[in-house]
Amino acid sequence: MAFDRRNLKILANFCEAAADAMAFTLMRTAHSAFVKETEDFSCQIVTRDGLAFANPRHFGAPWYSGIDYQPLIAMFDHYEEGDIGLTNDPYSGFVATHTPDLHVWKPVFHEGEIACFVVGHIHNTDVGGAVPASLSRALTEIEQEGLRIPPVKLVSAGRLDPFVAEMIRTNVRMPEQNLGDLQAQIASLAIGERKIGEIIRRFGFADFLEGVEAILDYAEAQARRILSTIPDGDYFFADFADEDAPGGRPSRIALTLRIRGDEVELDYTGSDPQLASSLNMPTGGRERHPLVMVGLTYVLFTLDNSLLLNAGTLRPARAVLPEGSVVNCTRPAAVGMRSLTCAMTQIVTVGAFAKALPDLIPAASPGGNAIMNIKTAGRNGRPVMASIGPVGGGGGGTPFGDGGDGAGGATGFLRNTPIEISEAEVPIRFLRYGLEPDTGAPGRHRGGLSAVMEFEIAAPDTVVTARNRNRSILAGWGVAGGEAGCVSHFVRNPGRPDAVELGNTDVVRCGPGDVVRVVGPGAGGWGDPFERPAERVLADVRRGAVSAESARRDYGVVLRDGAVDDAATLALRAGRPVRPARDFAFGAERDAFEAVWTEERFALLTDFLAAAPVDWRYFLKQRVFDRVDAGTDRAASVADEMAAIFASLNAQFRW
Repeated sequence: MAFDRRNLKILANFCEAAADAMAFTLMRTAHSAFVKETEDFSCQIVTRDGLAFANPRHFGAPWYSGIDYQPLIAMFDHYEEGDIGLTNDPYSGFVATHTPDLHVWKPVFHEGEIACFVVGHIHNTDVGGAVPASLSRALTEIEQEGLRIPPVKLVSAGRLDPFVAEMIRTNVRMPEQNLGDLQAQIASLAIGERKIGEIIRRFGFADFLEGVEAILDYAEAQARRILSTIPDGDYFFADFADEDAPGGRPSRIALTLRIRGDEVELDYTGSDPQLASSLNMPTGGRERHPLVMVGLTYVLFTLDNSLLLNAGTLRPARAVLPEGSVVNCTRPAAVGMRSLTCAMTQIVTVGAFAKALPDLIPAASPGGNAIMNIKTAGRNGRPVMASIGPVGGGGGGTPFGDGGDGAGGATGFLRNTPIEISEAEVPIRFLRYGLEPDTGAPGRHRGGLSAVMEFEIAAPDTVVTARNRNRSILAGWGVAGGEAGCVSHFVRNPGRPDAVELGNTDVVRCGPGDVVRVVGPGAGGWGDPFERPAERVLADVRRGAVSAESARRDYGVVLRDGAVDDAATLALRAGRPVRPARDFAFGAERDAFEAVWTEERFALLTDFLAAAPVDWRYFLKQRVFDRVDAGTDRAASVADEMAAIFASLNAQFRW
């Protein structure tokens, strides 16, 4: 068949519908709320070489749309009908990216020949390890992060290996939940296999294989066309996770975006060395690894939402991922919180594109949803572990309108778990779940409001985990005159004498009567807030999104008796002091940090650390920061000061 655009779109729609059917089956048969409600899963159909060409259109995580399963498929030199492979090991093929993500793949045969593979992953609520829910910023090596299953055939020629299931059962906290989710994955693969068989019978085997390659080629052509509209240049941007370890220093993600015609390079040189915490990303240095390409995919789709999302989308792109860095760690680095660092790679990608396309790109998204999990006991003493939903911020303000409330930005695909589901599954009492006023950063188009969740614990020895906590210190940035976002909050017993602000702590032990309150980080604003129409500010006040105090302070809008006082508003806005022109607003904390840690200082540090062995780099980073903070090496220039520090460390330590 000659595949014109019409025939190609028909085939692509059939394949996407097959992926939708896989996702729908998984959601409807899974046991855990994190799969069936939050939708932290993926389903793809990939070529015989492992390249994704079809994804669900409305379900699951879009991070994996360009995934390449080739390293896992190649683990076995022979497949039979009915085989299913399985792994969750981040260091085996670099497809699974932290231990709770269980990946499966199954060959689809036609008359004895492999036509493609149906694949997918789910995030298990717990896979054992040092802490409930398996993940914490405080963990320092992969062995602490629970059960690791190297690539293995879960099913061989239709026969389930009972040892694999028993190994899972023995090592996790809620085995029936894990095994129930695994059965849902198997059912999802069976549906995908059946749907692909129907497609092959409709189109023919040879035309199916040809059409799959044409789908990838078409997505590549679309991506190249979009890239060709972006001005050539080098665009640098950096951002920070709050802490590289509990109580530590900011963790830097740096990106130089290079646009050349219809191709793009994402160079992460200048990012932190791999850390003694679990924020590391196990990419294996693969230049199109989906974790470091998510931001690019989002930007390209924003610029043209007719773009097909598959592995072809990423063909015009390559990433530079220095080995031994936070974006390309080496074993035995812990990787459980890699999703937080991945969110930061998305944000720096958006920031770099904001320099290239300032009139089209939004302000920063929150940069860290708190993914909440509870381990407790029911009234009958039965152990309970469940996700009760992400608590994040809104979307960044855009050149065309306000950011979305509650679940915007780069992690907006995570659905909220309804209160009714959470209270039915977990013995806690919700006091509040909604939107927090005054959390959308001021701008002509303001940032979306942050979510807030507050609940009371009912049982002793309850453990609350809130992974991906971030932006407690360093705010998300505003653009084009918009303000930076507000910081997030995590409080035990708010408003009581025993209240504790928990910062970026992600594992908290609670007892009966304790109350936990979480407020997501604020997204950035776009444009000068004093240019926001006064009537829109009034509408925000009336619906509770903005307080009257914020309307006056941040927007220059004076309200009297529930209406805008036009004369007072005009006078207040006209009397505002002239502000310096700025493309980005980073917030006071980051401004103070970067007054010392300039791009020049970071460039010198990057070169120094690159010459050291991987296992020394984080240690040396801390020593350099200690010396700079102490100020005992001050010199006439930054270069001289840093050279003196490096020379002293070289003399003190041998590596």
